[in-house]
Amino acid sequence: MPRNPVVLTLFALPATLIFLLFFLGPFIYFVVMSFWSVSLFRLSRDFTLVNYLDVYREYGYSVAFTFAIALLIAVIATLLAFGFAYLIRFRAGRLGPTLLFVTLITMFGGYLVKIYAWRTILGTTGILNTGLIELGIIDEPVSWLLYNPGAVVATLTHFLLPFAVLPLYGSLRGISDAQLAAARDLGARPLRMLIDIVLPQCQPGILVAFMLTFFIAAGDYVTPRLVGGTATAMAGNFVENQFITALNAPQSSALAVAILAVSAGTVLLLRAVMRRTLAVR
Repeated sequence: MPRNPVVLTLFALPATLIFLLFFLGPFIYFVVMSFWSVSLFRLSRDFTLVNYLDVYREYGYSVAFTFAIALLIAVIATLLAFGFAYLIRFRAGRLGPTLLFVTLITMFGGYLVKIYAWRTILGTTGILNTGLIELGIIDEPVSWLLYNPGAVVATLTHFLLPFAVLPLYGSLRGISDAQLAAARDLGARPLRMLIDIVLPQCQPGILVAFMLTFFIAAGDYVTPRLVGGTATAMAGNFVENQFITALNAPQSSALAVAILAVSAGTVLLLRAVMRRTLAVR
């Protein structure tokens, strides 16, 4: 069936306008603003690199800490999501659609609801402390379960897991059962089929799952504040502080652009590594 370029352009026009107005436009504005400065709470449009130098000198450790946490979350979420998506696609049978539906439902549970749920679980009066006391493992509630990097990793991994499952499941759906059956008939073991057949064809899904979880975790500032405490401040918290409290929009813009640049570099590096190690044979 022939495709009319005019019709296709009209269909794509609303999405293109939304992308330009609400994503690309603000991003370009913040990039330009990151080279400005603030003097006596007035915005000066003179070109300067001081903001990026301050990002390196004052926030270098925070940015490194943020990306370490985000990388850990992305790796854990992607691995767990791959195992769950593999279960749905190849092992669950008729139960697979139900598990996929449950995964979709959890995406509408609410971000703050999940954060406060983990505060309840990890708090001194939470389920975990209560269970440990009932089992006789501890005599009194412990407070170190909450307000630490581990709490941030657990909360964000739980929140981001459905976002990683869906692209991985979509990639696994593209793998033909006949390929696996042929490899099995030729004597290939499950691990060999996973390495030679499944993983190479799942590269797009793995990359998307990692990218979604990594970008969201690197830019998040609500979870570190509510379950991480003051000792787990991430770069997003400093962006918020500079923009709202200090009223220094150029500094916060420079920090946000730096976070995005390092995130994009990390994803591109992962893509290059995957292309070399998981090339389709």
